[in-house]
Formats: sequence, C-alpha cells, structure tokens
Amino acid sequence: MTSTALDVGAVRRFLESRQIPVAGPLTSSLVSGGRSNLTYAVTDGTHRWIVRRPPLSGLTQSAHDVAREWRVTEALQYSVVPVPPAVALCEDTTVIGAPFAVSEFITGLVVRTRAQLEAYTDRELASCVTELVRVLADLHSLDVGEVGLSGLGRPDGFLERQVRLWWRQWNEVKSQELADASRLHSRLVAALPTRSAHIGVVHGDFRIDNTLLDSTDISKVLAVVDWELATVGDVLTDIALMCVYRQPQLDPILGLDAAWASDRLPDAGTIAEAYARRRGVSLDHWPFYLALANFKLAVIAQGISYRARRGAAADATSAQAEQAVPALLAAGLRALGPAI
Repeated sequence: MTSTALDVGAVRRFLESRQIPVAGPLTSSLVSGGRSNLTYAVTDGTHRWIVRRPPLSGLTQSAHDVAREWRVTEALQYSVVPVPPAVALCEDTTVIGAPFAVSEFITGLVVRTRAQLEAYTDRELASCVTELVRVLADLHSLDVGEVGLSGLGRPDGFLERQVRLWWRQWNEVKSQELADASRLHSRLVAALPTRSAHIGVVHGDFRIDNTLLDSTDISKVLAVVDWELATVGDVLTDIALMCVYRQPQLDPILGLDAAWASDRLPDAGTIAEAYARRRGVSLDHWPFYLALANFKLAVIAQGISYRARRGAAADATSAQAEQAVPALLAAGLRALGPAI
C-alpha cells in the first residue's frame, strides 16, 4: 500500500523559501484521505497550517486540482464568502511528488455523519441550513471580474458542455448498459436551455460537510472548503446539486450515513425556495438542472466504483457506490416529468 505520509521536511523548506516563518521541525497528521484531495494538519508547535495534495491513486486532474482550489480561495479572501486564508501554492511536483497548497488552520467543526446531528435540535439544524443557503447565494452574487476570477471558466455553452462531459464520463466508467442512462442523456439534450441566465462562481460540491462550522453555534459558517471543482459558469448547477445531494443515495457514494442526507434537515424543495428568495431570482428550467445534477451524481457514483475495480479504491466502501446509480438515473428522469 502506498504511504500517505507527508514529507514535512520538504514542506518546511518550501515554506521557508517563501519567507513564511517556521518556528521548528514540522509534524503532520492526516485529516482526510478519502475520495477528495488528501488533507494534512501541519504544525511547528507554534503555527498551524493545512496542506492539501491530490490523492495518491485514481487521480483525475480536473477533480483534484489543488492549484485551482488555492487560486479561488486566494481570490475570495476579502469577499463576503468565508474561506481559509491562503498561504502558499507549490506547483513544483519534485518537492513532495505532487502539487500542494497551504492555508492557515481554522478550528472548526466538520459535520459528516447523521450521528453528529444528534447533538443539535431541529431548530439549530434548520438555522444551519439557512446559513449554508445564504453563503452559497452570496457566492453566486459575487461579481466575477471584481474578485479576479473571470478567467476561471468558460460561461458560454456551459450547460451544453456539462451534458456532453457527463455523458462522455458515463461511457468511460459504466459497468453495464443502462437504458435509463441513455434515456436521461437524450432528454437532457432535448431540454437544454438556450442560454445560461445565471453566471457566477460555481463551487461545484457544496453541502454541509464541505464547510467548517462554529462548534458552539452551527448556524455560523467559518469557512467553505474543497474548492477543487470551482469554476465560472451557471450557478444554478450548484444549488441543484446541493438539493440532489439530499437524497439517500448519498450514503453509498460517501460510504457513510451522510449528515446531508438526513431527514431532519429541510427538504430539497425548501432549500431551493430559500435560495431563490435570498437571491431574488426565479429558478428557470429547474427540472433540467435537477435532472442534470442527478445524472452528474450517478456518473460520479459509477466512477468511484470503476476506480475501485481498477485497484484505486479510496477505501473499502468505494465499490458499493454504484448501488446508487439506478435510483439517481430514475430521479433524473422523474425531475423532467413524463416523456412527450
């Protein structure tokens, strides 16, 4: 098995080369080593940092782009969206064997499982979701040029490329032919909006466990994390995915009893309505966005199992992810309504 140990000596030399004060030898601990980038807490006994690098296997460049993640968080440092303070980016792969990004350590709560929700009342959980919606709406309301992210993505033709991308990905990772996959793709093509009316910064993976919450008041978001999928495009894809993540199928995809799939949280319709009110927008073509989000999540689930079969499993539960695929494809078709 490939070691997940971080070369802290190399990280220290890098930090010092950037004139970042380091008080002594570094130690590190792996905070998260699952299906996203590897995350390490690093300290010299005085200062604390977070170091993020791509996974050791099963690497998909676009899905584990620490350079993109760092540039987005750096751009958002002084915006209304809370992000970890950016420290430095190393794109020289000879330093530790991969690019890595360094940010300041933020002491916050990551809520991943339904068991963690038991510590809170329904009112507290509702307040937490209200705050999550506010933060996402505020992100989508940012002026892309003003925060310096105009070159991050290609808004023109964004939705068409998304449909094409996920269909191509499906054909690369599928384990069997599923009629619903072809049917959903065809109906997405037919329902494609003529243009994207809501262009802004897209997080790409927004839900409760990709934020750091205040442990004493979970209605406060201290930072939004995991920006490696961020782009500039149609922001309704973000809120649609946030809503679709509320389904039980999130459990086999994440390999745990996912907090965000809990029935104690507001349902997807309530979340979508709250978002629309917050931004003062109408959710035009909403069935299309929900269907696309279901299709995207189905392909992601299939891809996790595909990598597991090829020996690049993030953990022992990875092969189970494809169990979610049929239900997600069916949900996508239901979102579009009866076929004409």
